[in-house]
Amino acid sequence: MNAPARRASGGARQRLRLWLRLLRASRVIENDVRELLKAEFATTLPRFDVLAALDRHPEGLLMSELSRELEVSNGNVTGIVERLVADGLVLRTPLENDRRATRVHLSKRGRQAFTRMASAHQSWINQIMHGFSNAETLQLIGLLDKLKLKMAEARR
Repeated sequence: MNAPARRASGGARQRLRLWLRLLRASRVIENDVRELLKAEFATTLPRFDVLAALDRHPEGLLMSELSRELEVSNGNVTGIVERLVADGLVLRTPLENDRRATRVHLSKRGRQAFTRMASAHQSWINQIMHGFSNAETLQLIGLLDKLKLKMAEARR
């Protein structure tokens, strides 16, 4: 193998190592957050994600919009929303022009519960990431944004 081919394959190996490190770091953080949500709030990460999406959209979301926002199937979201409604954290409002479709939004109780969870979540993430300086954090955000952009370009 000639020198440029070795460098290319070395670069490919490094990118594979990078992907594996990103994947492992993401899994470790996600597992920690799952355990903390379960221990402190008796809830799951998918429920937290639904509440967070609805918090970002106080006007509410159609179920299809919520699915797109979370990048999961309608079936996954439906079961979670039904349980959140039963727990009094989310409300469903039928659309006037289409009674089959519903808009979901946080109830007052849901907003209060999510505010507590979000505050704890922010604290957990801050503790997990405490080893990074502000400059390193901004650099990593920039690099991950670049990765996301490159991936989007590759899909076109």
